[in-house]
Amino acid sequence: MEVPRTVTAALEDRPVPGARCLEAGAGVGNTTAGLLDAGASAVYAVTNDREHAATTRERVSADGRRETDVADRLAAVEADLRAIPLSDASVDLITAHGLCNVLDPAALSAVADEFRRVAAPGCHLVVDDYDPLPEDAGVRELFAMENAASEMASGGPALTFYPASFLRRFFAGDGWQFDRERTLLEPVPWTTSHLSAHAQEVTSFAAECADDVGRSLTTRADQLATEIGTESAGRMYSLAFRLPE
Repeated sequence: MEVPRTVTAALEDRPVPGARCLEAGAGVGNTTAGLLDAGASAVYAVTNDREHAATTRERVSADGRRETDVADRLAAVEADLRAIPLSDASVDLITAHGLCNVLDPAALSAVADEFRRVAAPGCHLVVDDYDPLPEDAGVRELFAMENAASEMASGGPALTFYPASFLRRFFAGDGWQFDRERTLLEPVPWTTSHLSAHAQEVTSFAAECADDVGRSLTTRADQLATEIGTESAGRMYSLAFRLPE
């Protein structure tokens, strides 16, 4: 299981061996793989996306030599992070790798409440995310198109880029003691596949909009993805916190 350097860098100073871990927002299983490789005793990969849950299971069991071991230590769970299906004070380490940027402020607050509920005394929290993009970044306009389409389709943004300073104050205000901040990527490489995926998100949201508006949004998003191609811009950061014992 190849684990991205951003994940290993975020976890390397955390006490993962033997820990009961929650990966909040499983994605494609990168952090789950990193936690298992680092010796976590149990990993609960929780996501509201059924495909992501399935991908995570497949990803971490792809190496046949580890399949039984992984089956014993991994639970990929499809659930809403605002109602995590774990007991109170049941985890030793929580990771949120690229999660906060897809949560609006209300959802972020609700998820943070659940983090506190499931966290055992002394629990560690690792939050990895992206600073707001520079004003001259081309991808900034594409993400703005995605948010515009999402607002019209569902009444809320698809993406919220919180500065590291904001999330540091936010979690500290919720009782987590700040430990450290580090840069994982600077600049962040936005690849053709990343941009195509975001353009497709615009298309999905646009399908819920009026025909002329939806067509305009889709056309512009596709144009932007093609014009930009690839771009390196912005910063990905990692914040670490701990609850008092």
